[in-house]
Amino acid sequence: MMTHMYWAARLLAGGLLAAVLVATPSFAAEPILGTWKTASGETAAIAPCGGAFCITLKTGKHAGKRIGELSGSAPRYTGEITDPANDKTYSGSAALSGDQLKLQGCVLKVLCRSQSWSRL
Repeated sequence: MMTHMYWAARLLAGGLLAAVLVATPSFAAEPILGTWKTASGETAAIAPCGGAFCITLKTGKHAGKRIGELSGSAPRYTGEITDPANDKTYSGSAALSGDQLKLQGCVLKVLCRSQSWSRL
């Protein structure tokens, strides 16, 4: 009798574990995450921060500086982008296409600058 109870308990535990694994959502990595080569040749990292994605320069004169925060999901993101040279922050957006990320920063949605980054 003890052996039957042991195996019944193991089967129940295994079934519960399988149910938990099936019920747990698997979150795929957002495609924007990773390391990017900027238009000026520097390296920038895009990583989760809170409910958004933060852009931090990893190389160059402004290494360590956070230059943006974007929200959304592939292929389009919106948020703010800061020019590290003058510390001005602009309304921004990013569009992902394969291993290319096109960023755009605008003042009053009229004066805009764009640049493309490549995934490293």
